Amino acid sequence: MANTNIVEQKKQLVQEIADKFRDSQSTLLVDYRGLDVAEVTELRKQLREANIDFKVYKNSMTRRAADAAELGELSETLVGPTAVAFSNEDVVAPAKILNNFAKEHEALEIKGGVIEGEIASLEQIKELASLPNYDGMVSMLLSVLQAPVRNFAYAAKAVAEQKEEQGA
Repeated sequence: MANTNIVEQKKQLVQEIADKFRDSQSTLLVDYRGLDVAEVTELRKQLREANIDFKVYKNSMTRRAADAAELGELSETLVGPTAVAFSNEDVVAPAKILNNFAKEHEALEIKGGVIEGEIASLEQIKELASLPNYDGMVSMLLSVLQAPVRNFAYAAKAVAEQKEEQGA
């Protein structure tokens, strides 16, 4: 009886991981060997603050889940200690946080990932990490939208000043 229970728990776990793969905007797999407890705690804190789910599963469970989510090509990266960072809200945040952390802590290695349902190369992940986050993109967009208004305001002020000079 206990055996069927364990099998059922494993099936549920595989289903849970597969759902996380499907629901995530981006998912990154990292090797965290060599990070000490304080470093792992700091990394978890940074990820948690960005609403990123950071978990360590057995590779066999993650492989089955990747297959179930039609991401079987991830299997080759699921060797050795692997932690998985799932982000449902922000496609850029995991790449940015993990890439920056890896620059300061050589022990952290990004192994691979999934961006919007597609398996991503390490180059694509690094490219994603270089993009501004959501707030950065909003401020860039606002500055682009404000430029014509600002230019109009400068022109109107210049015309007003010119008229004042002519009137004086």
